[in-house]
Amino acid sequence: MREFDFSPLFRTAIGFDRLPGVIESAMRSNVGVDAYPPYNIEKLSDDAYRVTLAVAGFDRSELSVEMRDGMLLVCGQREPAEASAFLHRGIAGRSFERRFQLAEHVEVRSASLVNGLLTIDIVRELPEALKPRRIEIGAGKSTVIEGKMAA
Repeated sequence: MREFDFSPLFRTAIGFDRLPGVIESAMRSNVGVDAYPPYNIEKLSDDAYRVTLAVAGFDRSELSVEMRDGMLLVCGQREPAEASAFLHRGIAGRSFERRFQLAEHVEVRSASLVNGLLTIDIVRELPEALKPRRIEIGAGKSTVIEGKMAA
């Protein structure tokens, strides 16, 4: 497996301690991964995403979508089909589990099943404390009084 050196990143970035672990986990999990069911990930705007999975033949009651420990988990559980004499079987109908790692402050807004496509809308919402804010620069000398800044 290929090793990456993240030390240049840590010289200028703060708080990315989990990044090497996430990348390593993603690289490890893609080895020999089953590509079922096929899916798309769309970026709708700076803070909105959509995951669409092709789940032909699955009923709403056979699917589950949940968030757990910063992970989006999509599962499909099917009962074994009755034995049939297929001449060709190209539509997969097996159970599956698909995981997506989510960034901080990302929430699943909705999920819908239409025409065999499971669509999951995801939004990133930063708390007010993390949003950029402008700091006014006052005229004069700043002093600290009882733990508070005063101009």
